[in-house]
Amino acid sequence: AEKVERRLTIDMAADARVLWRLLRGQPDGASHAERLARFYAGQADRYDAFRARLLHGREALIEALDVPVGARVVELGGGTGSNLELLHARRPLASLASVQLVDLCPPLLAQARRRAARLGDGFQVIEADAGDWRPDTPVDRVILSYALTMMPNWSAVLANAEAMLAPRGRIGVVDFHLPGDGWRDRFWQRWFGHDGVCLSDRHLPDLQARFTPLLSEGRRAPVAYLPGLRAPYYLFVGERKATPCTPAATA
Repeated sequence: AEKVERRLTIDMAADARVLWRLLRGQPDGASHAERLARFYAGQADRYDAFRARLLHGREALIEALDVPVGARVVELGGGTGSNLELLHARRPLASLASVQLVDLCPPLLAQARRRAARLGDGFQVIEADAGDWRPDTPVDRVILSYALTMMPNWSAVLANAEAMLAPRGRIGVVDFHLPGDGWRDRFWQRWFGHDGVCLSDRHLPDLQARFTPLLSEGRRAPVAYLPGLRAPYYLFVGERKATPCTPAATA
């Protein structure tokens, strides 16, 4: 009992440090990458434990993506790599052709590299902008988990994801959004915006237009330390649309 109580005290103290940073908001910086690094520098080691109670639907997304053996997988804005650990539980990473995690934030990437060392070979961690980094070979699955709302260049990121997918490749996205609830939308937009999370009513329609939807579902989930409130989020899985064949030239 004493050990459990001590553990709870440590967890609460760690949560308090994260909450303090959230209340302070995202710091200023010359670039998006610098703002992310300053924001997460003091909370990266507690990132996964705290966000597990806030970022819902990730397990459901991994299941819906149905990653096959031998697939090439990229996660854009992958942070600490916790989603790839969820994938590993369903489909061992050693059974995949390649797994690449891309992110801009060094403190979170340091956690991802520690996780990669535990999960074994084949898990590559890359510091780059998800809007312009591209793998050498087309991939079968692209994952974006609570990442689009953190990306000012989100439209370029989706275009890049579309371009890197192989024919019939799939994209899976889970993120917060604005479902059209009037004042509730405005509340969540301001609440999340304080920490650099930019909720939008444009992300999901853009995904539905770019890809053939296989799953598109709006949900709500509780928010840690905000009893009674349920934040809106969505799950989307889509397939890359077939490229129309160019008619052969006639003599």
